[in-house]
Amino acid sequence: MTIELLAPIDLAFWHLESADHPMHLGALAVFTAVRGTAGGAGVLELLAARAAAVPRLRMRVRDVLLPVGGSAWAVDKGFDVLRHVRWLPLPEGDFAAEATRAAGELMERPLERGIPPWEMYVLTPEGETTGGAGEDGRPFAVLVKLHHALADGMRAVTIGAGIFDQIADARSAGTHRVRPVPPTSWLPGPWQVADQALARIVELGRAVGIGASVVRASRLDPRGTPALTAGSSGTRRLATAVLDLEDVQRIRRAVGGTPNDVLLATVAGALRRWMLARGDRLPVTPPRALVPVSRRSPGGPPGTGNKLSAYLLALPVTEADPRARLDAVHGSMARNKSGGPSRGAGAVAVLADQLPAFAHRLAAPLAGSAARMLFDILVTSVPLPRSTLSLGGCPLREVYPMAPLARGQSLAVALSTYGGRVHVGLVADGKAVPDLERLARAMTDELEELLRVI
Repeated sequence: MTIELLAPIDLAFWHLESADHPMHLGALAVFTAVRGTAGGAGVLELLAARAAAVPRLRMRVRDVLLPVGGSAWAVDKGFDVLRHVRWLPLPEGDFAAEATRAAGELMERPLERGIPPWEMYVLTPEGETTGGAGEDGRPFAVLVKLHHALADGMRAVTIGAGIFDQIADARSAGTHRVRPVPPTSWLPGPWQVADQALARIVELGRAVGIGASVVRASRLDPRGTPALTAGSSGTRRLATAVLDLEDVQRIRRAVGGTPNDVLLATVAGALRRWMLARGDRLPVTPPRALVPVSRRSPGGPPGTGNKLSAYLLALPVTEADPRARLDAVHGSMARNKSGGPSRGAGAVAVLADQLPAFAHRLAAPLAGSAARMLFDILVTSVPLPRSTLSLGGCPLREVYPMAPLARGQSLAVALSTYGGRVHVGLVADGKAVPDLERLARAMTDELEELLRVI
């Protein structure tokens, strides 16, 4: 018997989840309707058909006897795509504001267990016809929720891309085939036992080294930055911002580094502006951002399971000079890359890969509470295809990624680049950060200031 076991880090994400801290990724994709294309119900039908054709979206998590505490992916024999794809008309008014509000509320809800862990919602203005043609130029949106155990950012894009015309058409034409990865066996043959035992010894030694690095980089004071720390209200609020990619590139060309350095410095400056506008005292110790990095080979197959590590970055919010903030970010990220992704508190994801299944099941509550000892805020970049995408002939206009909130933290920042713009998705605890829109505006103000100074 062969099954596909959840990778250790996927088990960690699965067991870290609680009612107040769901562990799913999200994306709000906004489209422009084209006359003659399907209305709300037509988009729902198309989305359901395409999602059902993605093999990974038919898989659910189930427990296994071996390894102890482990879980595996299994095909949901009772799979019903309409349990996962829904249509939600929004009140008349500002569609962007209503879609953002609805997306925040929908992100609060944990995904149902026992079935494949994902959902999609078609969001349309109220009064949209239940069939027939969409109104030319009228917006609609699709909210996608994927459990982090199902996908990291790169694999989430690979899975989610199956709903778009360009990918679905290529698949139906036979030019884009998704080849299932052969499942692994949890009952090794006799000749594999010795090799596996030796491998576990090597992994244990590596885990000790990585674990020591994580402990050394952790803080003894778990309080963190007050503005970024919150209790668990279970509420979620979403705010969005759009940055001009050419502005980011102009700054990068002027000072060196990478576009991501510029974006991280923009986040730091925006946080500074936001804290001062709220009347908060700037922290004595700079807040620490966890910046995920993929451990997948460039150009390689997406494979199964998450492949993540992260860098730890002190965000220079106390520095008043925008250029100095950018220089500080660039220097810190250069040192991170020189040291590699297996050192520092960010390597906790690599450490998770070295732990046995039962350890994740037992230690998940402790690990969730320890997040604030490692970092204050998650800042992640999600890669997207460079080509223009559409759904049912309606062009994709904007796409805002959303990251989960760690326990005890009030804010997460996700960025994606599409169509010459950087789309920023800010997810916050709704009660702890009622002024999230102010932070979104600070993102655009800060990039403009960086451009002016540099």
